[in-house]
Amino acid sequence: MAAAEELVAPAPPDYLRSETTARSWLLTTDHKRIGLLFLGATMTALLVGGVIALTMRIQLATPEARPFDALTYNRLFTLHGVIMVWLFLIPSIPAGFGNFLLPIMVGAREIAFPRLNLASFWLYVAGALTVFAGLLYGGADTGWTFYPPYSSTTPTAVVPILCGVFILGISSTITGLNFIVTTHSLRARTLQWMRLPLFVWSIYATSVILVLATPVLGMTLLLIIVDHAFGLGVFDPALGGDPILYQHLFWFYSHPAVYIMILPAMGVVSEVVSALSRKNGLSYRAIALSSLGIAFAGFLTWGHHMFTAGMSSVDAAIFGILSMLVAIFSAIKVFVWVGTLYRGSISLEAPMLYLFTFLFVFSFGGMTGVALASTSLDLHWHDTYFVVAHFHLIMVGGSLTAFLAALHYWFPKMFGRTYSARAALWGWALVSFGFVFTFFPQLLLGNGGMPRRYASYPERFQTLNLVSTGSALVLATGLVWTAVYLVRALRSGRVAENPWGSRGFEWRTTSPPPVHNWEEPLVVDDAPHQYWREEEA
Repeated sequence: MAAAEELVAPAPPDYLRSETTARSWLLTTDHKRIGLLFLGATMTALLVGGVIALTMRIQLATPEARPFDALTYNRLFTLHGVIMVWLFLIPSIPAGFGNFLLPIMVGAREIAFPRLNLASFWLYVAGALTVFAGLLYGGADTGWTFYPPYSSTTPTAVVPILCGVFILGISSTITGLNFIVTTHSLRARTLQWMRLPLFVWSIYATSVILVLATPVLGMTLLLIIVDHAFGLGVFDPALGGDPILYQHLFWFYSHPAVYIMILPAMGVVSEVVSALSRKNGLSYRAIALSSLGIAFAGFLTWGHHMFTAGMSSVDAAIFGILSMLVAIFSAIKVFVWVGTLYRGSISLEAPMLYLFTFLFVFSFGGMTGVALASTSLDLHWHDTYFVVAHFHLIMVGGSLTAFLAALHYWFPKMFGRTYSARAALWGWALVSFGFVFTFFPQLLLGNGGMPRRYASYPERFQTLNLVSTGSALVLATGLVWTAVYLVRALRSGRVAENPWGSRGFEWRTTSPPPVHNWEEPLVVDDAPHQYWREEEA
């Protein structure tokens, strides 16, 4: 009887069924719909950024600069960086899954500022369109860091792209503010701070960084825009300016931005590891407090991006030590996750498989980060492909695998259906194999001295570049395969309410959730993911 019931297609969820016109979606104030809009927009950005990345890898399959000249290549890697950092990595999990899930997880019927939430989405769209307008005018060739004095004088269309990133920063700040207020003021009466879901803790810590750090980026980009438009020379030494000042301001935002990308991913891992190992987390407080520790310490470590900029050895040592402090907080999380898995009843479903990939690339990439925080090693690897590989292992590998884990874990929550486990297994294998063998060769390239951001290279580096390019094609195939079976599951996937048997708060309401999330108020009598009763039984 149960099997027969599973074949009956469910009615569309209330928040999807209530109004289905384009206008109702584009003007919605339902946080769940806005979360889905953000997911659609950020996955589109991933598609565009991924196509550009493949184009660059095809260029780098041979030592000669073809099919593009050096200027076109510079424009490609600049646009790739801008799209991936500000249109995918930063907003994908917080704005997408955070919008959909955070109010539900804290027992709220809605987000604190629904209209402001909608405005944040449309600001995201406006920022993205402004960035792409810069592409139509010729793009920028500065790299995504926009270092002056070149960014103040380049003839390419750097101003529209800077304006687009500035608008995206406003969107992120609004989103972070909304999450902070929702967590403080709208959570269920019985939900104490030390019972918040760990995903909420990660989004809360991320929101603090967004609200405090993003205005610094906005101010810095405005100075570049003014410099470029009016020649004031704020960062031009010939006019009394200081280009190193820009680096301090930019990295004061951009290093915390690293944790804007990875903290939400850590929150996803913390949710999945307990649910799919059927075991209490080894230490709830360690995960929650280390999230706040990362958010705090992340503001103190920007200088390790500038070891070659001429800072004193004392300053370099201080920044190196502070960088190790962040590594300690991250290591705490890894040990807790592994301890949670130990002797757990592990279910090798797609979310758990992506969690294993996350642990591997994050831990390995983290060790390369500790090495780069050592001045003597950083001087050798600076501006080589070692830095490219490190950044992609931590940020792209960590964020992308956690994003895919979240997508597979909460897909039934969002749509009331599930996907083919076999198809998901193939997707995971392609993505994981492709990603690892795309970027591990780049560690060897960087250690051998191959500089980043060059359209050509000596012939001795070709073999490793061919391996990287071929693996990138495998990674792209895995992502396309994943998109295909998930879209198919939307229409014909098996009906599923809570296929993981999770005890997370968001699973205590229906799947998909009703318009106002809860038919009855959430009553919390224990921390999330408590499986001790099962263990006793």
